[in-house]
Amino acid sequence: MSGWIAIAVLTLLTGAVLWRMKMPLLPVGFALAVGLAGYLLTSNPALPSKPAPPRAIDANAAPQLEAARQRLLQNTGDVGAWLLFADILSHQGKTEQAIEGLSMAAKAMPDVPDLWVGLGNALTRHADGFITPAARLAFGRASVIAPDHPGPPYFLGLAWLQAGEPDEALKVWQDLYARSPKDAPYRPELERLMRGARAMMAAGIDGGRFPGADDNAPALEQR
Repeated sequence: MSGWIAIAVLTLLTGAVLWRMKMPLLPVGFALAVGLAGYLLTSNPALPSKPAPPRAIDANAAPQLEAARQRLLQNTGDVGAWLLFADILSHQGKTEQAIEGLSMAAKAMPDVPDLWVGLGNALTRHADGFITPAARLAFGRASVIAPDHPGPPYFLGLAWLQAGEPDEALKVWQDLYARSPKDAPYRPELERLMRGARAMMAAGIDGGRFPGADDNAPALEQR
């Protein structure tokens, strides 16, 4: 019954606010009624709430996590260890811990673009694939530090694609492609990704993934 009570209270509060603001009740009330009807048709407020099932934990990742931790104990400036540590945590569903770790590393080493790219990826995973303002800020910071490095726009494009925005991904990748050397080793992969983004747009696909757009994308080297 808590679901029905919440709906009733929300409806009464909305009506009171509209009355105090002297807004026309008929058109606004109609819009609210349509929205409420759609909710009632597609859900059941009487059902009790329950938490989402936890992500499966990869037992094989434990040795890698411990190895990364040992590397960090020996050298807190090991960028590769920070990225590996955060990547394993994210895949175990511990995205908040991954963000906290990379945030500390990025603050301690603010001029390392790879850490900001990793932070942008971690923030995107934490938001279930959505590009949050914080993620865009992290990718942007990496681009400012190393404007010629292909990594920030490459991974920003992947994040846009995984967020279901192939048009935004294509814009980023086209710009990167236009200013990349013709012998850059990542150009074939970039061409493949752009073809995939165009195919998604042509098919009207606004979400999902296609082969290559995954969290294990290869690192890019600056040429």
